[in-house]
Amino acid sequence: MSDTFYHNLPNGLQIVHRKTTSPVVYVGIMVGAGTRHELLNENGMAHYIEHCVFKGTQHYTARQIINQIEGIGGEINAYTTKEETTFYAATLSNHFRTTLHLLAEMVLRPTFSKRETDKELTVILDEIESYNDSPSELIYDDFENMIFEGSSLAMPILGTKKTLRRISKSPDMALSWMQQHYRPERMVLFVLGNVSTKQVIASAERELAPLNPPSRGETISLPFREGVGLGLSRLYRRHTHQTHMMLGSYAYPIGHHKQLTMYLLNNILGGGSMSSRLYLSLREKYGLVYNIDSQAVPLSDTGYWNIYLACEPQHKDACLELCHKELKQLRDTTLTSTQLLRALRQLEGQMAISAENQENNALAMAKQMLYHHHAPAWRETYAKVKEITPTQLQDVANEVFAPEKIYTLLYD
Repeated sequence: MSDTFYHNLPNGLQIVHRKTTSPVVYVGIMVGAGTRHELLNENGMAHYIEHCVFKGTQHYTARQIINQIEGIGGEINAYTTKEETTFYAATLSNHFRTTLHLLAEMVLRPTFSKRETDKELTVILDEIESYNDSPSELIYDDFENMIFEGSSLAMPILGTKKTLRRISKSPDMALSWMQQHYRPERMVLFVLGNVSTKQVIASAERELAPLNPPSRGETISLPFREGVGLGLSRLYRRHTHQTHMMLGSYAYPIGHHKQLTMYLLNNILGGGSMSSRLYLSLREKYGLVYNIDSQAVPLSDTGYWNIYLACEPQHKDACLELCHKELKQLRDTTLTSTQLLRALRQLEGQMAISAENQENNALAMAKQMLYHHHAPAWRETYAKVKEITPTQLQDVANEVFAPEKIYTLLYD
């Protein structure tokens, strides 16, 4: 019997609730509105809103928002991505209704007091400078800017100083943007914890029903079209002690029938374990890097993969050559049944361990619901991964790791 329950409010907002026996409940609202939904002159708006809804609502001051949660021993947080903005909290389950009320107040009734948002603008501008001082983080933005050039996906999540100063001039800009993009059909209420589904639905109906139903024909965002032709190489002079390097290209969107194959392939290549091919080669065999990893990032209508590493400048050519060697190996050589079994066992363990993190579970459940309208538990997903064959892995490797498609970015 499934312990995951689904419900839709009449206005289109989706609800997903997974029951646990833990005394802690995770509750949040994920909105399908992020950087890609911004115009060029409003870049940074989604992240700006994420910050500023904490600075006061129609019924709570900034101090009261914090006191409401921390006064009951809870934690409240938020984050922005290219496609989503998420507000969530963790509290004891008997405080569920209070917590959802506060989150709904922040999402539905923020005020954007000029005095408060001016202070928060300074915080965000400082965050941008901090980010610019971290090449290991900044390179991800520059890489996305390179492969998604000409699209809103290329814009940085934090925005720019120029656009943020424009956005902060009037609360009407942020409120108007929220009214346009915080649509109930693009929102998910997610709850993970020991509360009744009846209570979840009743609280959602009370707190979130005021959201307007969807408008016919409203455009959420423009679709992305992949670039045509060869990958690019760029070199940026960042005056860093190490050479920071990223290479990658397009991959599959969320829900694509090859997405899970790419997920497994990336884990074999460099998905964060010490037995990945990149780690064994560049770290263990040759000692050229301290950390190296790869990731596959599916988005709503596209996706990409990348490899990131940092090394001494004199080793950059060797590192780049070894990365391409591992990619070629996956393109040219079919995994043996023993190699595939080892990769599957490793991934199963990683998924099981990750599933012990309830915060990650809650956020993953929300994202699955937003795009799939269904939130499978990890065992259901792994059952599909187990069906992947060595030939399918090699076919995907040849498709996404083709050398002529690869983009390369260096900080030197």
